[in-house]
Formats: sequence, C-alpha cells, structure tokens
Amino acid sequence: LNTWYQSKMAYLIKIIIAVSIIVLASELSKRSTTLASILLAMPIVLFASFTIIWEETKNAQKIADITYETVLFILPVIPFLFLLSWMLKNNINYYVALSVACVGIAIATIIVQKLFFNINL
Repeated sequence: LNTWYQSKMAYLIKIIIAVSIIVLASELSKRSTTLASILLAMPIVLFASFTIIWEETKNAQKIADITYETVLFILPVIPFLFLLSWMLKNNINYYVALSVACVGIAIATIIVQKLFFNINL
C-alpha cells in the first residue's frame, strides 16, 4: 500500500507542477507577454521531470540520454513556432495556424526520429 500511495503521489505532484505552469503562464500573459514567454521558455517542467526521474532511478546516464534526445526533438519545433507567430500576425485563423504548426512539428519530429533514432513512433 505504501508503494502504491507513493507512486500515486508522484503522479499528483507531476500533474500539479505542469498545471501550475500552464495557469501561471496564462495569468502572466494578461499582464506581460514577455514574462509569460520567459516562463514558457524556461525548462521548468523538463528539470522537474529530471528530478523525478533521478529520485526514482538515480540513473545519471538515463537523464543525460533524455537531455540529449530532448534537444534533438526541440530543434525541429523552433521553426514552426516562428511560423505560428507569423501566421497569427498575418490574421490567419488561430486554429488553422495552430494545426499547420502541429502538423509541421509532427512531420519534423518523425524526420528527426528517422534520422537519429532507431525507434518506431
């Protein structure tokens, strides 16, 4: 029962961290888009995840591998964030722009996966 309780508490903590950042970014954006952008650009969820993985496994190599792979998967996202911004500034419907960015990110991610990793998504 104790192990079950600890695992459920770990999930709850992960959810609270992620939701808190989303809510905080949303509230910050009402006052300052710059502050919201800084918060969203900071790898808070990433580092919180690393800490949870460390506490669960004490495996530095696993965290090093995840860090490296995360960087590889972040790189194809960046151009589509610029594209999303450009589309919105040019009055393209939000959901259309978001869909285009998401599809582009998905395709770019599959390409990175095929080039750098031997896994099937």
